[in-house]
Parts: sequence; structure tokens; C-alpha cells
Amino acid sequence: MGLLEGKTGIVFGVANKRSLAWAIAQALSREGMRLAFTYQGERLKDSVAALTSTLPDSLLLPCDVTNDAEVADVFGRVDAELGRLDSLVHSVAYAPKDDLENEFVNTSREGFKLAHDISAYSLVALTKAALPLFEKSGGGSVVALTYYGAEKAVEGYNLMGVAKASLEASVRYLAANLGPRNVRVNAISAGPVNTLAARGIKGFTGMLHHHAEKAPLRRNVELEEVGNAALFLVSPMSSGITGEVMFVDCGYNIVGL
Repeated sequence: MGLLEGKTGIVFGVANKRSLAWAIAQALSREGMRLAFTYQGERLKDSVAALTSTLPDSLLLPCDVTNDAEVADVFGRVDAELGRLDSLVHSVAYAPKDDLENEFVNTSREGFKLAHDISAYSLVALTKAALPLFEKSGGGSVVALTYYGAEKAVEGYNLMGVAKASLEASVRYLAANLGPRNVRVNAISAGPVNTLAARGIKGFTGMLHHHAEKAPLRRNVELEEVGNAALFLVSPMSSGITGEVMFVDCGYNIVGL
């Protein structure tokens, strides 16, 4: 039997086979977890469906995380079709292109609000909607994806770094709030990976090369390594861990110069 046999989870943020969310889903499924997935908009539906159909008994649902009615509908469907929920993976982030590429001081008000709504508040909204199902299952584990740019000013990351800082603070407050209900909330701060979202960051290729040169392991992190870290945080092996940001970045974050 797998480590997660009999457990169920939902994954937000799969876009293609290079997504961190997909690497995590593969690790969870490998250990026996049955998964539900969401997609945002018809443009992504076919590519996400092609991936998720390769996993046993998966469920695919539409969801715009800025729409409370759609969020409620997703968890209603999960309750009806899966009967329980043990984990939630949040790999959702967005900032307008102009606000990523411009100097941070020129961030627009609307861009700032949108980036925080999608990248940070959605964690709160999704966890709130999942809570009744977690309680029905006797507890749960939430894992969010973040990046070092939440702690340090990373060139080109700009508005997304500020939104990720909000996400990391939300992880801590949710963990403190929901711990008495046996719900754990953690984040993974992955090193740069060549995902669809990452390619929207100006100078990303240079960031990859710099990271590989300076990280103690002298390489970039692999998708599978991020997936395995999430598996640990979802599984009973991390039952005493909550409110943490786990770096999976080949050690880059420990280096000063």
C-alpha cells in the first residue's frame, strides 16, 4: 500500500507537464492518493485534461479562484464525488505583465489588487471552503508554492514578490488559526524552475544560470524534488510541522555572497 492510500486531495494550478503542481500531483498519486484538479478557463481545459486523465479516478473541475460561487461549487462536487478531503495544493499566482516588467514603484493599483487576490487571498478562500471537508476527514494538510523573492528583492520579480510575501504571511496565520482543528498549512519555496509562469519573469534564463552557479549543490532544483517535498508535507511523516516555509532550492537561500 502507498503512503497515502485511501486519502484524497485537490490540486489547484496545473497548467502543463512542467508545472510544479503537476510534479506534486504525480508524487501524491504515486503514493495512492486520489486527486481532484481544477482548471481556469477553456483555454487550459484540454491540456490539463490530457494530463489528469493519466491518473486513476481523477476528477477535473472548472474554477476561477476569484469567484466565490465557483470555489464553493468545486468543494461541493469534491464532497459529492470523493466523499472526503485530506489535502489541498495551492499553486496559483498571477500578476499583470506590465507590473512584472516595470519598476516596482510604477506598480498599478489595479495590478496590485489583482495579484494579491489571485496569488494570496485565494489561499485563504480555498482553505476556508475546504475546511468542512477537512473536519469531516479528521484533519487536513494545505501546501502552497512560494519563492525566495518573497523574502528578498529579486530583480524582475517585483509585484509577484510582494504578493508571495502576503501568501507566506497567510500560511502562518492560517496555520495558527486552524491548528486546533488538526489542519496543517505549510509552503514550499522552490528554486527557479522552467515553468510556464516562470517564463513570464523578465531575465528568467539568467536567474536560472545564476542560481545553478551559486547554490551549494551547484545546480537547479528538479521538478520531482519539489513533488517529493510536497509529498512529505502532505503525509503523516510531517504531522508535527505547520506554518513553515520549506526551501527546496539546492541550498541557494543559505548563501550570502
